[in-house]
Order: sequence, then structure tokens, then C-alpha cells
Amino acid sequence: MISNILLLILAFFSLIILMIIHEFGHFIIAKKFGVRVDEFGIGYPPRIFGKKIGETIYSVNWIPLGAFVRIFGEEGGIDDYRSFTGLKIWKRALIIVGGVAAFWLASILIFSVVFAIGTDLPIGDNDVAGLENPKVIVAEVVLDSPAKQAGLKTGDIILNIKTGQEEEKIEKISQFKEITSIHKGEEIILGIERQGQEINILLTPRSDFPEGQGPVGIGLQRIATLIQKYPWYLAPIKGAAYTWQTTVLALQGLYSIFAGLFTGQGAPQGAEFAGPLGITIFLANAASYGTGFFLYFIGSISIFIAIFNLFPIPALDGGKLIFLIIEKIKGKPVSVKIEQAITMFFFILLISLSIFITIKFDVPRFADYLKSSLQQ
Repeated sequence: MISNILLLILAFFSLIILMIIHEFGHFIIAKKFGVRVDEFGIGYPPRIFGKKIGETIYSVNWIPLGAFVRIFGEEGGIDDYRSFTGLKIWKRALIIVGGVAAFWLASILIFSVVFAIGTDLPIGDNDVAGLENPKVIVAEVVLDSPAKQAGLKTGDIILNIKTGQEEEKIEKISQFKEITSIHKGEEIILGIERQGQEINILLTPRSDFPEGQGPVGIGLQRIATLIQKYPWYLAPIKGAAYTWQTTVLALQGLYSIFAGLFTGQGAPQGAEFAGPLGITIFLANAASYGTGFFLYFIGSISIFIAIFNLFPIPALDGGKLIFLIIEKIKGKPVSVKIEQAITMFFFILLISLSIFITIKFDVPRFADYLKSSLQQ
């Protein structure tokens, strides 16, 4: 229980660090162009404490849900050479893009570390190029299930299954499902590896079970060594290349989702909705598999957030760029009142959507996570 809660806290603060890096991207470009930055804050007000260095207040605040930077004149309507609106359009665009670029730079750094240490990654049952040492591990143990009663634990590696005089090595999830389905109601022996030691566990797959739990009552994940360890001087090159590949795959995935929604086919199979709480839970689960997978997962999240921030939606960085494009075309900025009203509308819309996703999808995930933690 304690270890799972610590993983959740680690995941939460890792996301906060990503938000700080994002805001620092805005901050550093604004400073570079001579814009006055009034405050750089970690968390949201009310303020715990702050210290003014030069013309900028650096603060720590009570609401730990991200970070912010207050740039002089960002709201518009201020005619001053030190203000955001006093800059040329291309400079303002770079300040906006600076926050998004920070996410990609963070991903390159994170993936560079991943390639420096090497790691196992989840792959499903597909055999892919470069596959080494595939393993089927227990990712979840359902309460009041044969697996729970037999003593299986999250992180156990399933090596083989013995049924009578026969023994089969397990390298795919489909193998496990097929064998346990055939031998429902019969005692089987699972050979597992736990913390480097091999042990046998007796259990009987049930014939009747709740939907989605299966005869044994466990969630499985297949992992394999897909990212090899590289020398330190090659790791950054590999990290940059992998960031690009992941970005392309993310864009292709988003295209498939939107194409499905607009054609009435719905979201692709396996797609899941998740808000900040859900992402934190996914990240905590990733941390339970080790440092390499945790870093891989947060590097991927950083890329997805970067892409999301570029969506042409007011209240996001992409929306701010749209207003700059309109200003360039018209030859004058959009009215401050109109821009603020549109931004506030979409901000409320995004918050409402986030709350809906949290209640609908994330709260049940969190409840399941806590139940699972209590049984560990």
C-alpha cells in the first residue's frame, strides 16, 4: 500500500516538473527578447512564499497543479517596449512556441537517459523487430480471485504452466489465456519468478467469473527488451531520433482517432480517455515496472502534451498562435475584450471536459488502484 502511494506521489510530481519545464520555455524566450517577466510561479495561488530577484518574483504556491509565468502585457492592451504586445509578431510567436518546444526538449533528454540505461517495454503479443527476452508479467491481481487466493502478486513473471505431466513455457499472453481456459476447474501449477527467485504456485482456474476478469483473475502485460543500452555519446542521438519517431506515431494515432470520430466509426479499439488523474495513475503503474519504463512513459507523455498544446484552441498555445495569425492577416490585433471572452469560454469548456473525464473514467481507475494497493 505504502509503496503504491509513493509511486502515485512520484508520478504526480513528475507531471508537475513537466509543467514547470513548459513554463520555463515561455520564460526564457521572453527574457531573451527583453520582455519584463513579473512572476514565475510553481503551483497556483494563493502564494506560500516568493522572492524577488531582479524584476521577477519567483514563488511557490499552495495549489500544486502546475506552474505559471506572468509576462508583462500578455493580456494585451499595453503599449510598452518591455511588454509582450510591444514585440513583433514573430517574437511573440517564438515566446508561445517556446513552452511547447520545452516539452520536446524534455523528451529528448528523457529518452537519452532511457537509451543510456536500456529498458524493457510493453509489446503485447506481437513479435516485433529486435525482440529480446520476452516475458509475461502480472500487471494486476483482482480481489477475491483464484490468483489472489493463490498468492500471485503484481510484478510476478510467469515462466511456465504445468498441467498434469505436461509443461509449457509461457512467452505470450494468448498462451496463458488458452491454457487456463482449457483447464477451468482443474488444478494447475504456475512457475513464476519473483524478485529473482523461482517458485511454484498452485491454483484452480474458475469456470464462472465476472465479465472481464477471466478464469484466473489477473491482468497481464508482455514486455521485452526493445531499447538496448548505448554508450553515453550515442544515447542523445538515439533519444532525439526516438522523440521524432514517437511524435510521428502520436500524430498518426491522433489522425486515426479524429478520422474515426468524423466518419462515425468511433475511437479506435483500445483507445482510452484519461484526465490528469488518469495519466498520473498510468504513470504510477509504469513506475512499478522500473526506472527505464517510467522514464519512457513520461517522455511519451511529454510529447503528447506538446502536441495537445498546439491544438488551435483558444486557452492553449495553439489558440494564441491563431490570434497572432489573425493579427498578421488583418494588420491589427484582435480586440482584447473579444480575445479574452473567447479564451475564457474555451478555458471553461476544457475544464468542464476535464472534470467530466475525471469523474467518468479517472475516479473509477483511482478507486481500483487504491483497492489493489490495499491488498498488496
